Amino acid sequence: MGFVGVDSQEGSGSNYGGQGSSSCSWKFLTRRKKVDSNVTNNNNNDNSHHGEQLAKELTVPHLMAIGVGATIGAGVYVLVGTVAREHAGPALPLSFLVAGLAATLSALCYAELASRFPSAGSAYHYAYICLGEGVAWLIGWSLILEYGIGGAAVARGITPNLAALIGGMDNLPGFLSYQNIPGIDIVVDPLAAIMVFIVTWILCTGIKESTMVQSIVTSVNICALMFIIVAGGYLGFKSGWAGYKLSTGYFPFGVDGMVAGSATVFFAYIGFDAVASTAEEVKNPQRDLPLGIAGSLSLCCGLYMIVSIVVVGLVPYYDINPDTPISSAFADNGMQWAAYIINTGAITALCSSLLGGMLPQPRILMAMARDGLLPPFFSDINKHSHVPVKSTLVTGIVAAALAFFMDVSQLAGMMYIMVIGKKLLAV
Repeated sequence: MGFVGVDSQEGSGSNYGGQGSSSCSWKFLTRRKKVDSNVTNNNNNDNSHHGEQLAKELTVPHLMAIGVGATIGAGVYVLVGTVAREHAGPALPLSFLVAGLAATLSALCYAELASRFPSAGSAYHYAYICLGEGVAWLIGWSLILEYGIGGAAVARGITPNLAALIGGMDNLPGFLSYQNIPGIDIVVDPLAAIMVFIVTWILCTGIKESTMVQSIVTSVNICALMFIIVAGGYLGFKSGWAGYKLSTGYFPFGVDGMVAGSATVFFAYIGFDAVASTAEEVKNPQRDLPLGIAGSLSLCCGLYMIVSIVVVGLVPYYDINPDTPISSAFADNGMQWAAYIINTGAITALCSSLLGGMLPQPRILMAMARDGLLPPFFSDINKHSHVPVKSTLVTGIVAAALAFFMDVSQLAGMMYIMVIGKKLLAV
């Protein structure tokens, strides 16, 4: 990104717009970047003074693979049961639609800002331009912690899903299963840490290679969802869609219940913002970023709605298993073997979500280091892979440690604190 320079006494490594003095902390907190429109219109080749540049390799299909992979996590395999039983009933597809429309408002903001200011910093960079350094610093660290903790939580969910696929935790090799550390009440998860290191290695190879892996894993997940739709539709027509023939009607919990359900399933749409962090690596950001964000969100919304239509139609909402809603719905209709395909989809969803969640973190660290808010170490770009390898390794090691030592409930509690903090900051 090109910026208008200021007095050198103010900056610590970046160029800022506005006036101020190093003795005035308030001006330090509120000073904002001033975008040079001429540089913005030239695809933001702002890394000339940073040595190596990020490689411009991405187009719309790549961006959609990143967005869909990061968004469709294993949550959809669980959320449909909980929300249908407790909030929406057969109106679950409408809950996904309302949540999708709400997510669209956020997506439109990301699409506009990402196309106007295509920087790897994502929301951190936008805040720096609009709100100032202080708010940008808080948002940057909030995003870094959120992606790191979220990635660790996703990695921690791979082990039980893999165990379910192969018939139980006892069938896992000993070095991959849960282990108790003698003397302290901690259950470590070696497989979660290994998966984080594998994803870290993939991210270090380059953005094109990372996107190719993401495309393959996401395709497997989408195929699993398509199996649910097609096979579930066949079972639904065969059984007469028992879930829709209820005396309680389409809104057993009323419209309020449907809206309350949309608040819960909204979390199934979190992840499309990962696309914005790759802005500097997009060949035509002004055109491709809005298309990539909108396309990934639209595809996710469509898949969510169709899957929910099938699931709540196969089984009455009050009989849906909240823990394994989809596989249980198929089992109730005589297709117990479908659980293997569904569990495979859940595992690939977790893997793609892990890769999509770890992708933005080093790029935000890189953007903050460019602006002098972190040591220059984090802004280094590898001359072979053209990605911030040092930042990627640091984030991978931290995420692996969290996934190894902390269970899902602890990580979820930390994520809850981060989400509340972001909401308070937004207010």
